[in-house]
Amino acid sequence: MFKLIKYLKPYLKQVILGPAFKLFEAILELTIPLLMAKLIDNGVKVNNPSYIYMMGGIMVAIAITGAGSAYICQYYASIASQGFGTSMRNLLFKKIQGYSFNELDKIGTPSLINRVTSDVNQLQLAVAMLIRLVVRVPFLCIGGLIMAMTINLKLSVILFITMPLFALIIYFIMSRTIPLYKTVQKKLDTLSVIIRENLSGVRVIRAFAKLDKERERFSKGNREYADMSIRVGKVSALLNPATTVIVNLGVAAILWFGGIQVYHGTMTQGEIIAYVNYINMILSALIVLANLVVTFTKAAASANRVNEILETQPSVMDSDDNVADVQETANVSEGVPFIEFRNVKFSYDGASDYALKNISFGIKSGQTVGIIGSTGSGKSTLVNLIARFYDTTDGQILINGLDVRNMKQHDLRDKIGLVPQKSVLFSGTIEENVKWGSELAQETDINWAAGIAQAKEFIKQKSEGIKSHITQGGANLSGGQKQRLAIARAVVKRPELLILDDSTSALDYATDAALRREIKNNLKELTIIMVTQRVAAIRDADSIVVLDDGEMVGIGRNDELLESCPVYQEIYYSQRKSEVAHT
Repeated sequence: MFKLIKYLKPYLKQVILGPAFKLFEAILELTIPLLMAKLIDNGVKVNNPSYIYMMGGIMVAIAITGAGSAYICQYYASIASQGFGTSMRNLLFKKIQGYSFNELDKIGTPSLINRVTSDVNQLQLAVAMLIRLVVRVPFLCIGGLIMAMTINLKLSVILFITMPLFALIIYFIMSRTIPLYKTVQKKLDTLSVIIRENLSGVRVIRAFAKLDKERERFSKGNREYADMSIRVGKVSALLNPATTVIVNLGVAAILWFGGIQVYHGTMTQGEIIAYVNYINMILSALIVLANLVVTFTKAAASANRVNEILETQPSVMDSDDNVADVQETANVSEGVPFIEFRNVKFSYDGASDYALKNISFGIKSGQTVGIIGSTGSGKSTLVNLIARFYDTTDGQILINGLDVRNMKQHDLRDKIGLVPQKSVLFSGTIEENVKWGSELAQETDINWAAGIAQAKEFIKQKSEGIKSHITQGGANLSGGQKQRLAIARAVVKRPELLILDDSTSALDYATDAALRREIKNNLKELTIIMVTQRVAAIRDADSIVVLDDGEMVGIGRNDELLESCPVYQEIYYSQRKSEVAHT
């Protein structure tokens, strides 16, 4: 938790002045019992109204001043805690944005969301409590003890007995709740995964009539979370009863032994009242301290989770000493392939086998290359390596002769138009979504890209055209419409390399054929990589790469592969039979 204190530096003024005003309020609070004792002994006991009014007025003035100090402290605490929370969320979001797919896969989206929201909220609360109470509580304990001792040293033995008991209770609570709170947060992550999967996969769940099973799954996760929360709650719940018992026993002992001293004339009634007030002040402050321990225990668990995000370094990073701009790669010799794979191997983090192995081939500028293979053969992994969503485990990927690991990620991806397998759209208008490809795109550019992507017709059918609203995730569009808009978004960028990662799977054959025809006629100078499972989509490609179980088992044109590659032959003839059967 102490690692995060440096992020409070912008709020140093609030962190210093807030506790200072709270300390001033605590000093004023310590004077109240003494003034009360004087009021009773010198005013009420001797029936002196003027003294009573004077002391009462002083006490009211002190109370108002203390309330003002407390308000200022609260104001500073709000500024610092909310500012700290805002800074932490921005910092975490920026850090997560820099993660490669490896880190995102490892930590998981629901856990990352919880850390940016729930855990940061817990840290905000800890900062507020730090400013408001961390100085005040120890000062009231120590100051109250000193003031009580000045009134009667013998009675202070009771305090020296009760305070260690308090410390034992706090240690007992803290030692058992810290690990439990960490487990509670993990259970919350699991519950978030279930909720996320149910909301994103609601259509599939209903289509397979799995509502009851998912309710049961959610109930199980919710029950585990609740049981763990109840378990930690039971331990935390011991705090207030145990401390209240000690407080009441302490007050009872003070009244008993103090009453004896009053009877013998060694103490006054006012001093007894003042002493009881001080012991209440001390023990109440210790109760607050115990609650602070619970708050900081939760914050410590949250801080560990936040620090894990901040300390996890992305596996894909720009190197400071050998970063090159993609622009510099343009002037190379003609013989160098535009994209070249040199003995590339890749395995996912934690996997025992290679997802890709011994991949070597080149793509010339302006070529259209198809990548085909069975499900799980490594097609999407291959194109993800080009854009450096992952880095190769071994071997090299070169663009115009330069290793992609020596290029700035932003400049590299600026040259690539990628249409992923799952089309992702954002809430907003059609125009705003297409402009993700190029913010400078005009309406004519958007219409041009939509025409190539075969999206123009359905956009025209909408009452507002390109100004039509898209709901979150494109829920108000069909799968084919989403894919066509995703293609338009990549095309409007006018990239040097267009990667279509099985991005026409939701299109009918006629639309797919029209799309490929438009791409061929309008994007002649563009280098295109088409990942697909349809032979028809890449039959006319300049080159076809055939993958099987992560290995390249064939490369060449359609007719060449039909003669030399058994895997391609199997795919080709199985689809031909299917086409004949449908006709």
